[in-house]
Amino acid sequence: MAFEIPFSQELIAGHLKNGYVSETYGVQSSNGLFNCVRCGNKDQALFYTFPCKICNQDCTYCRSCIMMGRVSECAKLYRWTGPGFQFEIPDNVLSWEGTLSAGQQYASDCVVEAVNGKGEFLVWAVCGAGKTEVLFAAIEAALLAGKRICLATPRTDVVLELSPRLKKAFPAIEVTALYAGSTDRHAFAPLTVSTTHQLFRFIEAFDVIIVDEVDAFPYSIDDSLHYAVNKSKKFSAATIYLTATPSKRMQRLYRSGKLKAVIIPARYHRQPIPVPEMKWSGNWQKQFHQKKIPPVIKGWVCERLEQNIPFLLFFPSIQVMEQALPLFQMLSPKLSIVHSRHPDRKERVMALRNGMVPGLLTTTILERGVTIERLEVAVIGAEHKVFSDSALVQIAGRVGRSVANPAGTISFFHYGKSKAMVETVHHIQMMNKDAMKRGLLDEEMPSL
Repeated sequence: MAFEIPFSQELIAGHLKNGYVSETYGVQSSNGLFNCVRCGNKDQALFYTFPCKICNQDCTYCRSCIMMGRVSECAKLYRWTGPGFQFEIPDNVLSWEGTLSAGQQYASDCVVEAVNGKGEFLVWAVCGAGKTEVLFAAIEAALLAGKRICLATPRTDVVLELSPRLKKAFPAIEVTALYAGSTDRHAFAPLTVSTTHQLFRFIEAFDVIIVDEVDAFPYSIDDSLHYAVNKSKKFSAATIYLTATPSKRMQRLYRSGKLKAVIIPARYHRQPIPVPEMKWSGNWQKQFHQKKIPPVIKGWVCERLEQNIPFLLFFPSIQVMEQALPLFQMLSPKLSIVHSRHPDRKERVMALRNGMVPGLLTTTILERGVTIERLEVAVIGAEHKVFSDSALVQIAGRVGRSVANPAGTISFFHYGKSKAMVETVHHIQMMNKDAMKRGLLDEEMPSL
């Protein structure tokens, strides 16, 4: 949109005249029905007509993507249509000197082959498998081939986690990080790390697009974000999906041979994934309402405080978490909360990582993209519907991620087991068993 472009109207007009830039209206109508060009919205209930001071007419705008700035019938979207840009990529663009495990190496070779082609490819890897490192060789191959790459993810927290790792692995090139409030908005780079929402700003821009955490909210339920991903890539682009918990639809496509994939059932350190323990806590919600912490939960927290083990306590809602916070602060006044609307959530996670606080109470906002040494995890009210099997697998995946500390406990405190809880335990056990069969683990697994 014009107000987002850091160039003068005179320069834009000159490029339009020379055919280097094209323009189109953001909201268009046909037979009385509106369509948003930016986000693909066609739901008529999400359009609103108002008296516009810019065009001095009744004008309709899209409410579906209003968070990106208002796009209306009189608002123009601009697109570069001039010569393609070439980046200077040195031969030694990748500086990472680590070693991949056997499972990682096989997956890495498969992803390199995928980015050199066209179409879709799934990397189905357990939490802690080292998916980012698996991507390095493929990103290197794409960069050396003159391709522009985007690594997209639904969560800002994951962008903040991944971008410094990629900048460290590829120090010779510019790596931009795009999210709400990002200072890199106007940067142009061969490698971009972005939230899926920011892809509304692109059209046919990327030769390779990698969607990390493809099962995560809101991407998993928002068709407009799928539209954004598809719109942002070129027709000939390769699309790589990464997840530990592919959707049922993706699993069917894989098993039917319609979606190519590689599975990494083991973590890079060749140790099994810790299996969650289910612990009955009684009516936890009633006890919190009575200003009490269920004894089994209190004991779990006190044990970690005494042993100086960092921990996360996951709650099903902000309301329950805020109600319980004063009770937990009686155990340790340094305990605090984190949720999606909290202004200091980045700083509080960093404080836990640096050992400045013993633990955090959190919602599912921290189910992904968080790696903390020696971390242990508990889910309070694990039977709640907000904790899907996908969410619980990701939460469990926060534990035992490092070589130095590959073990740790995950506890599901509940007032009755849910199907999602049972499926989560089964999923982790099956992945461990598969990894053992393939010779990807260094220690014997207990029989199932």
